[in-house]
Amino acid sequence: MIAKIKQLLEEVETLKASNAEELEALRIKYLSKKGAINDLMADFRNVAAEQKKEVGIKLNELKTLAQEKITALKEQFEAQDNGSAEIDLTRSAYPVKLGTRHPLSIVKNEIIDIFGRLGFSIAEGPEIEDDWHVFSALNFAEDHPARDMQDTFFIEAHPDVVLRTHTSSVQSRVMEVSQPPIRIICPGRVYRNEAISYRAHCFFHQVEALYIDKNVSFTDLKQVLLLFAKEMFGAETKIRLRPSYFPFTEPSAEMDISCNICGGKGCPFCKHTGWVEILGCGMVDPNVLEANGIDSKIYSGYALGMGIERITNLKYQVKDLRMFSENDMRFLKEFEAAY
Repeated sequence: MIAKIKQLLEEVETLKASNAEELEALRIKYLSKKGAINDLMADFRNVAAEQKKEVGIKLNELKTLAQEKITALKEQFEAQDNGSAEIDLTRSAYPVKLGTRHPLSIVKNEIIDIFGRLGFSIAEGPEIEDDWHVFSALNFAEDHPARDMQDTFFIEAHPDVVLRTHTSSVQSRVMEVSQPPIRIICPGRVYRNEAISYRAHCFFHQVEALYIDKNVSFTDLKQVLLLFAKEMFGAETKIRLRPSYFPFTEPSAEMDISCNICGGKGCPFCKHTGWVEILGCGMVDPNVLEANGIDSKIYSGYALGMGIERITNLKYQVKDLRMFSENDMRFLKEFEAAY
């Protein structure tokens, strides 16, 4: 793959176009969904583990160079057109303002991009779910507190139908119809019966990841977590794992990152500990594998889940969760340059 990337780098460095049609043909050839660079991105999952870092760096270098070349040629043509074009009297007399991406969408897309480069594909499922996929298939006991009315929204006429409390329900749906290897991420909206305040809401967004194959270990999980933290928060970011409990993983852990504001020295944001919690994770419990038709004696796996609002708060220091759903244009305009 390195040879292919080098060949494309040489081609991209010499890109030329004499008109807009030729430029569009170049964009389609290299940057479209079916273009040469996207084909290499799709093939990245087949790269040997020891080569992934080098290949990933080269791929990003190729994609960035291609985007810069295409943009430079486009600006060149636009400058020529502006110099010779006549005034368009049909244009509105005021500039039309462009919208911006929502901060949660910006962060969600960044998370998806990071895991996509690690070979994870996107899986989605319904927000209105049944008890089996939300709880029973994930090893929740019949008397688990999460099943109570104060935690879960139940459909009154159908006591076994609920609004999903986590996107782990998508994992159970994928497991019951697929055989390993399984490598997916599950982004989506979830609902919990909580009082709305600056730090909690009755709906929020999650991204969960699941990897099941032969000989998957906690070491594999730790390496993925470290790479994710460095990609999302910076190369100097450190992680630590603390023992925890989740019904669907064993062993389980909470993951903290070194505070990205004070660099781990201690500040009010991290409560002077130098660490901030961002997600939960663990090895998939054998009971979950068996409940979903996967032989736990042959296969193992890990799962992790994070709140998108939590990651967005850390990146942009948004102190009130309610701002994400109030559609205040003054707030949203602050993210014009964030994507």
